[in-house]
Amino acid sequence: MVGDSDQFIGDYSSLWRLDMMPSLPRLSWWWWWVIIFIPDPDNPGRSRQLMVLWSSKETPAIRVNDHWWKPGSRMRVDEHGGHVVPGMVCSWWFDGQNMHEPLIIRECKMVSIDDKHPLWPEEGQGHGSGAVVPLVDEDLSLGMTKGNKKFWLNLTSDKKAQLNGAPKSITAELTPWWGPPSRLTYKNNVFFSDMGYDILRVQGTKASIVIDDEKFEGTGYFQKVSVQAPTFPWFWGMLHFDDGSYLDWFMPHISFSCLNLNDKPWKLRDIFRNPKIGTGIFHDAKRDRTEEFKKCTVELIKPDSSDENLFDNDGNSLPKFRVSVWNERTQIALEVRAVSRAKWTFDQPTRAGMVSHLTYNEYPLQLLKIVIKDENGTRTKSDYSWIHGNAEHSWGFLH
Repeated sequence: MVGDSDQFIGDYSSLWRLDMMPSLPRLSWWWWWVIIFIPDPDNPGRSRQLMVLWSSKETPAIRVNDHWWKPGSRMRVDEHGGHVVPGMVCSWWFDGQNMHEPLIIRECKMVSIDDKHPLWPEEGQGHGSGAVVPLVDEDLSLGMTKGNKKFWLNLTSDKKAQLNGAPKSITAELTPWWGPPSRLTYKNNVFFSDMGYDILRVQGTKASIVIDDEKFEGTGYFQKVSVQAPTFPWFWGMLHFDDGSYLDWFMPHISFSCLNLNDKPWKLRDIFRNPKIGTGIFHDAKRDRTEEFKKCTVELIKPDSSDENLFDNDGNSLPKFRVSVWNERTQIALEVRAVSRAKWTFDQPTRAGMVSHLTYNEYPLQLLKIVIKDENGTRTKSDYSWIHGNAEHSWGFLH
């Protein structure tokens, strides 16, 4: 097994830039996204989870949950590559029992700069060090330190969330973990007419977290995404393993759920999906190798009377997901269940008075079972002391 590194490896020169592709009205969407997992001592099969999003969109107006965001200006880039961006900071916190959503939903302007910008407090080389800093009274920043040693994030919860029992202050530092999951991956694809995506990901990190002065250790995941296309439904999920291994799956699809205009799950039209095959990746620390999968299936399961039925904050049954990924050498089959739900709804006016919609669900997971088969044998859940993760399921058609 490749040992831990003391710095994040990869080309981080574009980490704080959002102008990698020309922006497209109503289609361009940019965000930095972090999710953190903290083992739950009260329920070892589950984890406490924190998600934070620093985001902007090229749109005259969009409703995020019940908040109408009208940026009033566009992203501006100065001669040093610094960005001033109208946007929002959004977050949720799952404490193992209760989903605090939103923990933060804050409209603001944000400054994004790297360490070569004159505003940065020390001289740098543009290799990754920098930050996105919302221009608000509290510190809601995300950044990377000199030498790409660690990410930091600082949060102060909204007053409403605090009144409902959420923590007031959360800070975290993300540092490298095992090999491939902690190395930066980069994907860029332009389909046509400047439509496409640009994605930086660090799939697995160690995380040191302080919540209202109490310290915790966990794991983290980071990505910076630029998307320039209509948003179709998808399934995505990922798991962190105790030894540093990482597994994810992704299945975008077209479905009658594209017609959904609200956040209510379990509609009868959500039965047909095309294509029914996706992709995945497994960074396997025990075998010290990476498996890429071009075959992936995801089955959405509504619990029946024989299951322990869990519910979201609106009283809806939480789903299970049955996932399979495989190639010629390795086959993985697993079943997970959602133990809570955070949802974000987006309603964007389009043409002729029409409004397009997207519901984006994030589910803290509990692993029920997993089987990993390869030429060296079979592994199951019992081969790991813990496996934590999160799954996404979206519907609607935002355009």
